[in-house]
Amino acid sequence: MMDVAKRNNVKITGQGKTAIIFGHGFGCDQLVWNEVIDQFKIDYKVITFDYVGSGQSDKTAYSQERYSDLYGYKQDLLDVCDSLEDDSFIFVGHSVSSMIGMLASIERPELFSKLVMIGPSPHYLNEPGYQGGFDKSDIIELLDMMEVNYKEWAKYLAPVVMSNEDRPELAENFEQLLCSNDPKIARQFAEVTFTSDMRSELSKLTVPTLIMQTQFDAIAPLEVGQYVHDHIANSRLVIMKAMGHNPHISDAAETATVIKEYLAG
Repeated sequence: MMDVAKRNNVKITGQGKTAIIFGHGFGCDQLVWNEVIDQFKIDYKVITFDYVGSGQSDKTAYSQERYSDLYGYKQDLLDVCDSLEDDSFIFVGHSVSSMIGMLASIERPELFSKLVMIGPSPHYLNEPGYQGGFDKSDIIELLDMMEVNYKEWAKYLAPVVMSNEDRPELAENFEQLLCSNDPKIARQFAEVTFTSDMRSELSKLTVPTLIMQTQFDAIAPLEVGQYVHDHIANSRLVIMKAMGHNPHISDAAETATVIKEYLAG
């Protein structure tokens, strides 16, 4: 019998009955949610976890085959949900986790009452009629850099992701987080993330969805957030005051407030 709680380093806190589960993005782990989840522990049952290959997950459970696309990560999320006693979940996903949560809720819509997407992108590549934010050459260069010098890649990417130039400690801390990953696993997760195309799945989503976008995001630009909103029928788009791709790290209070206001509905 698979021990999902151990495999995915599942943590449960909070005093409420309604279950809210937080999924981290690429290069991260569940600790990025620490300041946000503190705001939910009185009213909710709070669940955090690490995708296999990330954080304190059981990395021996990682296989290139299973995690060669987002569906392997989707199965991680469904496994975590099925290992718990709850019938329904609110899912909060950051970045690629937004798409992972979408895939899970398309497969099992009865499992999720609401979705929250922070900085989502269904496709990162620029194509005719669609601006994902990256040219194909950008992605190839990024992936090559990870292979050649992983630490230099982390040093380059961290300030781009965080975007808060007046708070350099945010980029420094995020660089350390990126460097804590297994480079080979991170390289494959990056390729899966940045080459995926989930645009055709958006219209299949029936669960009420909040889309949270910052004023400036180098990874998932405003046009992408608008595209996601336009293609998910029951969705709301909120533009935050925060800057950068990781508002749950840089602006945890605003992030928690926006989510709470949506859930209060």
